[in-house]
Amino acid sequence: MNDTQFIEATMRWVDDIVINHNFCPFAGFVRQPGQIHCVVVNGDAGDVITSLFDECKRLDEQDNIATTLIIAPSSSTASFDDYLDVLAICDRMLSDWGYTGVYQLASFHPDYQFDGEAKDSVANYTNRSPFPLLHLIRERDIARYMKNEDDAEKIYTHNIAKANELGCPYFEKVLKEMRSAKNKNGL
Repeated sequence: MNDTQFIEATMRWVDDIVINHNFCPFAGFVRQPGQIHCVVVNGDAGDVITSLFDECKRLDEQDNIATTLIIAPSSSTASFDDYLDVLAICDRMLSDWGYTGVYQLASFHPDYQFDGEAKDSVANYTNRSPFPLLHLIRERDIARYMKNEDDAEKIYTHNIAKANELGCPYFEKVLKEMRSAKNKNGL
């Protein structure tokens, strides 16, 4: 797959899974005006970290971008354990760079597994994506959205209920199609 195909498949996931099933209630607000920036990083963990820094700087300078998806399909993030190692370093780097309270990372991976959940639990699919992703989010946007939410926990409970309703076979099929780069335009 080339970078364009990775981005198109990822945005299809955003549209068909995240927004369509309301896994992130504020994703639709930034999707329509085109405020989601995507970048593909095919290098090693150092390249992912460098890209994270570059994307923080991009968000600093370009207020019209609400959020960034760093798509990292390389071998350094292929296994979920390796991905978690890279994620932990990236979280530390955000702090070291002075971005605590400015940006935060949300994590998504094809083999995502919540701590304490069985590997085949449908709950894991709320954070499973076609490729390893780091989602760089502006803290102020989260705070602004959450001001209108009575209970942040209801997002989580909605996501689990919806995942249970759809079931593992549904997610497996959709994610497999996205990974094979078959989008609505027939790529």
